[in-house]
Amino acid sequence: MGFGTMFKANRALKAQKNGATDEAVRLYEECFAEGLNDARYVLPYAVLIIRQGRYQEAKDFLVKHQKAPGMTADQKVNLIVDYAVCCFRLGDTDKAVRKLEELYRKGPNGLIYQTLGYLYVEQYDARGKAAFLARETEAQEQEDPALTMLAEAEGEAQPLTLEEKWEAGRQKALSFNQEAVDYDDEDPICLDNLGQTWYRVMGDPAEAKTWFEKAHEAKPEQIDTLYFLSRYDLEAGDTAAAVSKLEKAAEGKFSPLNYCSKEKIEEEIKALKEAGSIHG
Repeated sequence: MGFGTMFKANRALKAQKNGATDEAVRLYEECFAEGLNDARYVLPYAVLIIRQGRYQEAKDFLVKHQKAPGMTADQKVNLIVDYAVCCFRLGDTDKAVRKLEELYRKGPNGLIYQTLGYLYVEQYDARGKAAFLARETEAQEQEDPALTMLAEAEGEAQPLTLEEKWEAGRQKALSFNQEAVDYDDEDPICLDNLGQTWYRVMGDPAEAKTWFEKAHEAKPEQIDTLYFLSRYDLEAGDTAAAVSKLEKAAEGKFSPLNYCSKEKIEEEIKALKEAGSIHG
């Protein structure tokens, strides 16, 4: 790797900052093919391909460059968070949660609260209960019966039932996301996570609305908050207000941790307009 590679890497970083993402990706990939391994460029490139939905590539890339020279403690945290996001999007939410819980035990920060808080909501969303119980049942069936008998003989506490595990997870999600808001009661993502916890995990839309409104006040353009607030408009029969919120949400910059995709929101806007003869 020579001086030309570093010059090109700086061009990639500049292109990324200017919004020329395709050009940035092309330049970064040339640089890494030429042997670039510098913490200043590893994370920016990973973020770009994660946003392109290239989760397996990003995951492999982060593993390969996890010990890039010059990586600071904060950058290492960001790298693990990005890795966890890839795991989540590849369908392994449990692994993503484990990695973030390891970080949390070393010392929480805003990014960890935001990301782990959202993954707890995903993990214990009421709609996923059947899948959760099925996974836990399979895990129990694979346990060594001899070890279970030994634990019982030594007087260890009886393992939780499947329902008890589910309830413990729900309470963990609620407790963690409340803790996140206590850590920073002006963080719009944490406020939204707490709203989603009440809405999706605990099944209490009335309590959830309080937190969604606080999140909306902190960041009026936040995509997920607008989406969930539109649910209340639809329930009240105010389709126009719901469409207005959804249209604003559709203008946002979507991330892998958004509850709704841009395509899903645009499809709903279209359906609502067609059903209610609402014109843009």
